[in-house]
Amino acid sequence: MGALLGPSFPSQIGLAVSGGGDSMAMLTLAHNWTRVWGVDLRVLTVDHGLRPEAAEEAKMVAEECAVLGWPHDTLSWKWDGKGNKMEAAREARLSLIEGWRGALRHVLFAHTRDDVAEGFLMRLARGAGVDGLSSMAARRRVHGFDVVRPCLDMGRSELRHYLKVLQGRWVDDPSNDDMAFDRARMRRLLTVLEDEGLGAEVLAGAAARMGRARKALTARAAQAWDLAGVEGESCGQPTGEILFYRGAFEALERDTQLRLLAAALMWVSGQGLRPRIAPLEDVLDRLLSGGGGTLHGCDAVTERSQIRIFRELSALQGLPEGQVLWDGRWSCDARGLRHLGEDGWRLLPPDARVHHPHRAARSLPSVWVGDELVACPALGLRAGCIGQLEFLPMGTRSLTFRQFLVTH
Repeated sequence: MGALLGPSFPSQIGLAVSGGGDSMAMLTLAHNWTRVWGVDLRVLTVDHGLRPEAAEEAKMVAEECAVLGWPHDTLSWKWDGKGNKMEAAREARLSLIEGWRGALRHVLFAHTRDDVAEGFLMRLARGAGVDGLSSMAARRRVHGFDVVRPCLDMGRSELRHYLKVLQGRWVDDPSNDDMAFDRARMRRLLTVLEDEGLGAEVLAGAAARMGRARKALTARAAQAWDLAGVEGESCGQPTGEILFYRGAFEALERDTQLRLLAAALMWVSGQGLRPRIAPLEDVLDRLLSGGGGTLHGCDAVTERSQIRIFRELSALQGLPEGQVLWDGRWSCDARGLRHLGEDGWRLLPPDARVHHPHRAARSLPSVWVGDELVACPALGLRAGCIGQLEFLPMGTRSLTFRQFLVTH
C-alpha cells in the first residue's frame, strides 16, 4: 500500500468488495492499515444481477462494514443480453464505480497472483502476444480514477488462511467452479500444472517479465509515432483521424506496426479494449498490400502516400444527434450534430469536396437543421451560429494520441 499510494497518502480510498474470500481479506487488511495511517475507507459492492444470491452477499458485506465502522454502498446492474456477458459486466462495474466515487481518486481491487496466472493461461489460449500476456498493473488509470491492486503478490490460499485465522466471513461464488467459464477451466488446469512446476507463482513471474517487455515495446512505439504518424486535421480543424506516413510505417518492425494500429483503432473509436490479434493482423496485412478494412468501429485505408484510420460510417449511423457530446468524442454548442454521410457530401459546394477523401469525409461531424446542412468545419463549411466544435478524444479525457499510446 505504501509503494502504491505513498509517500503522501490520500485522505480516503475506495474498496470494491464482492464478498468473496479475496476481497473480504483485502477489506480486513485495508481496515488494519488505515487505522495506522489515518486513511478513511468507502466500500462498494456491485450486484451484477447475474445470480440470485448476489443481493444477500452484498448484504453480508454491508454488515461486515458496519462492524468495522465504514460506509458501504451497493451498486446494481442488469445485463441487456448483448455482447460478451463477462466483458459487459467488467465495463459496467468500472462505469458504476466512476459514477459512485465522487472526489475519491483510488479504488482497491483484490486481484491476486492466482488471478494473474489464470488470466495468463486464458490469453495464451487465445494466441495473445506480449501485451495480452503481461501481468495486470498494480496501479492503472481507468476512466477518471486509479484502480489499485495491493494483493497481486499474494496467493488466494494465503488470503483464505488469513481470514480463517481471524474467523472472518466470506462466500464462495459457485460460478468459480462452473466449467462453462474460461476462468474456471483455467483454475482447474492450474492444479494440474502445479505438479509439473508451472504453478501460479511461476506463471505470474512470466507475466511480470512480459510486463517489463511491454514497457520497452511501448517506448519504441512512441518513438516510431513521432516519425511515422500524425493526428488528422483539415482546414485547421481536427478530424479525429490517425494518419501514418506510408513509407515510414512500412519500414517499421511488425510488432511496432501492430501496436500503433491497435492504438489508433482504440483512440479513433473511443473503445478501451484492444482489438483481438487475429483480425488486427489481417487488417494490417491488407493495409500493407495497398488495401484496407474495417475493425473496432473504424475504417482503415491505404492511400497514395499515407494510411488513414477513421470512424466507420456504419458505426455512426443510427446515433442520436448530439448537442453536448456526440459519438463520445465531439462537443458542440449547437443541436443537430451528426455525421456528414452521403446526403451531406452531395450537399457540399464543389470547392469543399477537395479538402478530404470522400470515403473518410462521410464520417466527419457536421451540423444540421432538419434536412439542411449548416456546417462541416473540417471541410471549410462554417456557420457562425454553431459555436465551437471541439474534439475530445476518449471522451472527457482529452488525450493526444501519443499520450494515449504510452498510457494504454
